[in-house]
Amino acid sequence: MQKRAHTEGIGFLRYFVKGDLLTRLSFFLMGAGSLFRGQIVKGLLYLAIQAGYIYYMITFGAFYVIKLPTLGTVTQTKEFDPALGFSVIKPGDNSMLILLYGVMSLLLGIVVIVFYLMNIKTAYVNQVTLRAGGRLKSFRDDLKDLLDSRFHVTVLTLPVVLAAAFTVTPLIFMILMAFTNYNRDHQPPGNLFTWIGLQNFTQVLYGNPLWSNTLIRLFLWTIVWAFFATFLNYIFGIILALMINKKGIRIKKFWRTVFITTVAVPQFVSLMLISKFLHDQGALNTLLMNLGVIRQFIPFLSNGMIAKITVIVVNLWVGIPYTMLISSGVLMNIPEDLYEASRIDGAGTVAQFFNITMPYMLQVTTPYLITQFVANINNFNVIYLLTQGDPKSLNLYQAGETDLLVTWLYKLTVNEQNYSLASTIGIIIFVICAAVSLLTYNRSRAVQEEDQFQ
Repeated sequence: MQKRAHTEGIGFLRYFVKGDLLTRLSFFLMGAGSLFRGQIVKGLLYLAIQAGYIYYMITFGAFYVIKLPTLGTVTQTKEFDPALGFSVIKPGDNSMLILLYGVMSLLLGIVVIVFYLMNIKTAYVNQVTLRAGGRLKSFRDDLKDLLDSRFHVTVLTLPVVLAAAFTVTPLIFMILMAFTNYNRDHQPPGNLFTWIGLQNFTQVLYGNPLWSNTLIRLFLWTIVWAFFATFLNYIFGIILALMINKKGIRIKKFWRTVFITTVAVPQFVSLMLISKFLHDQGALNTLLMNLGVIRQFIPFLSNGMIAKITVIVVNLWVGIPYTMLISSGVLMNIPEDLYEASRIDGAGTVAQFFNITMPYMLQVTTPYLITQFVANINNFNVIYLLTQGDPKSLNLYQAGETDLLVTWLYKLTVNEQNYSLASTIGIIIFVICAAVSLLTYNRSRAVQEEDQFQ
């Protein structure tokens, strides 16, 4: 990669050395190598990009880029206006807007650099083509190419632009926020926030005992939750699919429909109803007490350990049907000859399950497992709609016993308005998910033996 970038850098320098007057002029005036060689529309487009960017930077972007290193120095104040007879607000800098528009301006600059390099390369290609006696492409020819040989550019341009505008830019903005002190005490425009480097990371990892203790406990619970929420659903889903698909089972379509009903009902509706159902004074406890089964209510959601077990069990209700659907399709594709041969060799049902069914399932569904594990690390709905992270704990910072890292991040943002700490937690979650995904996928049999399984 570095060698290629170095070679391209030398290539553009070579364009200047070997280029004629118009090619060299393109280094300073975008589109000159096209405009003055008859490619009027293309040359004007390059020139418009340059002029538009210069105008944007002079009138808007440069102000925010210049203030980006400090995130603002002028604080909003109130001053008494003798003419009006009362105090008025004197506007100051807004750190959030400086960070946002500064990042946007820098990203826009990168896009303009890409067009700038395209302009230079086009100018040199035009020079070489004319020197060889060839004909330059007209704007109509370029449009035809965009609908033919370069149709992929036409199709992908809009998605790439939208992804950059609504995904990449906000993502960079949120990452940079982790290196600031943007919290309740530094709310622009009334108060500015500034860069603090890695202080948030050092505080949450080991500097602040309460923060670091909360991070460790929630991290461990998040991994435990993701493990059980993923693999219990996976195993029970396969077993359920095997039971329904087993020869001799009647009305299979009915049984599949019954379990798929949990998928058809919106998940948030099911979880909110279950939350009310399992409340300390909810329907289940009331029924059990009226029947004399229990003398005092069972703290399904108000006791830390019981609440954790409860959310794992409830997640089976909403998760197993998905695995059953996926497993049913895979199980139908397992060659029946494998089972017949194993029966001849004396293998029983359990041996067939562990030596034929599970290896085949894992071979096919490992990417699905990884995706589900990462999704459960970030499973906001089940935890928040069922328990809201409760029961609360004085040993945790703005978090409850059943909070995951992602629900803690949400509470830090909405309740505590500690945006910098929330962004730091978001980066930590991303690192965890990326590491788990890459390591697990690359070490799985689905990748290492993808050409061996028949």
